[in-house]
Amino acid sequence: MTDTPPGRDGLVDLLGVLAYAELTAFLRLAEDAARLAPTLTDRAALSDLAATEYAHFRLLRDRLTALGVDPEQAMAPFVAAFDDWHVQTTPSDWLEALVKAYVGTGIALDFYREAARHVDEADRALVDEVLADESTSEFAVERVRAALRENPKAGGRLALWARRLVGEALSQGQRVAAARPELAALLVGQDGEDLAEISRMFARLTEAHGKRMSALGLTPGP
Repeated sequence: MTDTPPGRDGLVDLLGVLAYAELTAFLRLAEDAARLAPTLTDRAALSDLAATEYAHFRLLRDRLTALGVDPEQAMAPFVAAFDDWHVQTTPSDWLEALVKAYVGTGIALDFYREAARHVDEADRALVDEVLADESTSEFAVERVRAALRENPKAGGRLALWARRLVGEALSQGQRVAAARPELAALLVGQDGEDLAEISRMFARLTEAHGKRMSALGLTPGP
């Protein structure tokens, strides 16, 4: 029997959690398109985004298979946390769905982008490709900003919703990290990093969140 290469368990966890995140994003976006999209154009656009998420899932699934890992087993440890997050943050209308797709999912995936800094170049490139959110950004920003121009009072409600999304995402992220120490180790590198670097990581997460909120025309809040 060969030994497991250092960091391989963390990599498998990273690919597994991202694979399930992309699969659930596909399912939720498709559901929101059918349930909440106000026009056929919006329904089609959100369906296109869902299709992109599914394509990302396939890339991750194929990489896990190439590593000799069963994708279902790799995803299984993360099902409860992601499903709970989606249940607790079910959008009640179209604008909440857009904010969730852009802000809520974005802060969650930022954690895994940080973890990808400590994997090899090829897998880091794969994660970067999967986490690219230009299409989601353009679509959500355009729709939310247009809605706020028509009804500026909606901004307060959506800002509160975004803060709730982020709070729930951070809570679930901590839950996952506590349960999967190999994945948590990727966030601070294989040899560990000092508290200053961990503080800088959270500063990067906070900055990225603030930029998303500002792009939507919402106040980041405390």
